[in-house]
Amino acid sequence: MGSRTAGSEQGSSLPFVLVCWLVAALMAFGAIAASDAFLEQQRVQSVCDGAALAAANQTAAAAAYAQGVDGYLPLDQASAEVAVADQLADGGSRLDSWSVAVDGLEATVTCTRSVPIAFGWLFLGGRPLERTAVASAQAPTA
Repeated sequence: MGSRTAGSEQGSSLPFVLVCWLVAALMAFGAIAASDAFLEQQRVQSVCDGAALAAANQTAAAAAYAQGVDGYLPLDQASAEVAVADQLADGGSRLDSWSVAVDGLEATVTCTRSVPIAFGWLFLGGRPLERTAVASAQAPTA
């Protein structure tokens, strides 16, 4: 009687071990994908920070001469857009889209890039992940 119960349970741990290995593999793949997505976000943020600084360094000369400098350097939309375009072209970084908003004192740049991530086929169905970053900078005054 003891041999019959032992025979019926023989091999039942194999499916459990396989499920555990599958869960462990999915967790490892998920950690790698999340790390890759985080690093891509950092890259987009770095590019956007540089573009915002470039935009903030383009003073509206006509406004500065006409109104004077009262604690800040005035910025204008056109020169900020040119500065961002030059910065992105010089940096060699590819963005899908970017925009600049200037309020006279501060330049705000929004950058977007779609990137493939590791194991994206598993978690995103093969679609690229869209990363968006926003950076602001004020015109420097000394």
